[in-house]
Amino acid sequence: MSSSRDKNALYLPWNECISIASVLIGAYASYKYYKLCKAQDIPRPKDGVEQLIGNTPLVQIRSLSKATGVNIYAKLELCNPAGSAKDRVALNIIKTAEERGELIRGEPGWVFEGTSGSTGISIAMVCNALGYRAHISLPDDTSLEKLALLESLGATVNKVKPASIVDPNQYVNAAKKACDDLSKEGNGVKAVFADQFENEANWRVHYQTTGPEIAHQMEGKIDAFIAGCGTGGTITGVAKYLKESAKIPCHVVLADPQGSGFYNRINYGVMYDYVEKEGTRRRHQVDTIVEGIGLNRITQNFHMGEEFIDESIRVNDTQAIRMAKYLSVNDGLFVGSSTAINAVAAVQIAKRLPPGANIVIIACDSGSRHLSKFWKEAKQMEYDISLKEITGGIR
Repeated sequence: MSSSRDKNALYLPWNECISIASVLIGAYASYKYYKLCKAQDIPRPKDGVEQLIGNTPLVQIRSLSKATGVNIYAKLELCNPAGSAKDRVALNIIKTAEERGELIRGEPGWVFEGTSGSTGISIAMVCNALGYRAHISLPDDTSLEKLALLESLGATVNKVKPASIVDPNQYVNAAKKACDDLSKEGNGVKAVFADQFENEANWRVHYQTTGPEIAHQMEGKIDAFIAGCGTGGTITGVAKYLKESAKIPCHVVLADPQGSGFYNRINYGVMYDYVEKEGTRRRHQVDTIVEGIGLNRITQNFHMGEEFIDESIRVNDTQAIRMAKYLSVNDGLFVGSSTAINAVAAVQIAKRLPPGANIVIIACDSGSRHLSKFWKEAKQMEYDISLKEITGGIR
């Protein structure tokens, strides 16, 4: 009997050791999983689609970095839930209207906007998420993909002829008139004109979110920042934050399409382009295949941060089209026209920077929004197109 008890006494600690080891292994596995999640920054569940806006990834464009000897990164604003940097603007405009009592969550309300596409899509998505309706006025030559997206999101779409801002039927003016008409009906339904070109909620959201994100992701090591300019909110908001708050002495470049006046405004102080000459313009707004950037007037959002923009580089349609094809083939980056313009400008700026310098561009939206116009041309480009073919003749 005693020998049996002695034998059991020997096995009991061993069993306890196995249990303790199992607990330790489980705890270690949990710790490693926690560290993995933290390292990969796996996001926690969100309470609504609007909470997915912002905190977009930053990726190195390997082909351009290798070719230039400079690190060129893209801030992937196309990863926002509605697919562009305009998600931030749409949400902040609507939240600001709510803070002012112009819209009330849970009550009927309309948001009106004049846009060439992306802002309207973002407004339509945010309106759906927050319980409002969207009414979008846009040029009737906007890409079919953007029109289809707006209609699929349930927005009321008002297509107008491309025209100068002085024309009462120009898309921004048409949106404001539609908003005023609904307000005058006096039926108790609240209506807000988003006014992205002049509404300072635009540049402020990039100052408060996009700029800080870029500074954090790059650990403050930014030699150049490049973006296009339509309303002016993105480039001025980010530039203002990087230089004013983060104290990062980076070179800020406005990448401008053909037909836009910002190139001459930044470089020579005159908001004028040669296509302004009487009888030379084929299109009333900006004579380019590029959508979303380029303008021939000073907006409030641009004015608020113009002093932080150091230079402008003009990129023509052919260069943008070729760059879009190049990025798709060499990096798997399927981008829209404004992103391609930013990438062309980045290659040009890289020539002036020392090896290992860091450039950040904005990747505004996906090429899937430009299939019927911009990418109709880009897909015809040669598969093995070179950077030399793309960047020749940049001014």
